[in-house]
Amino acid sequence: MSESSIWWLLAGAAVAVELMTGTFYLLMMALGLAAGAIAAHLGLPLIGQIVITAVIGGGAVAAWYWHRSKSPAPFSVNANRDVHLDIGEPVQVLRWNADGTATVKFRGAQWTAVTSDPAAPASPGSFRIKEMLGNRLVIEKL
Repeated sequence: MSESSIWWLLAGAAVAVELMTGTFYLLMMALGLAAGAIAAHLGLPLIGQIVITAVIGGGAVAAWYWHRSKSPAPFSVNANRDVHLDIGEPVQVLRWNADGTATVKFRGAQWTAVTSDPAAPASPGSFRIKEMLGNRLVIEKL
C-alpha cells in the first residue's frame, strides 16, 4: 500500500469519527491528513509529509479555535429561543405574591413567574419571557 493511500485512509477515518462525535476539530485534522496525502503524491519524503500534516492540521485547528473565541458566547439553554420558542413572548401580570412570584396565564395554563431583576419593585403590567427555569418563567418588564 502506498504512503498516500495510508494518508487518505487516515483522513477518511478522521471524517468518519467526526461524523459520529460532532467534533468539528477532527475535520480540521482531516484537512491536515489530506495535505499529507497530497504531499505523498508529490513525492515528498515521510518526514516532509508528517511536517506538512502537522502544520496544516494544527494550523487549521488553531485558526478555528481563534475564530470561535472571537464570536459571541451563545445563550444558555434556558434563555435560547432556538430551544424554547416561548422566549420573548409577552405575558400579563395581574398581581405579585408576597414571595416575589406571580401566577400568569400563558398558552392556556397557569405558570409561576419570577422577575429577572429581584431588586426592582414588582408592579403589575406587561412583561416578556426572558428565560425558562424548569416550570417557572423568568420575566422582564416590557
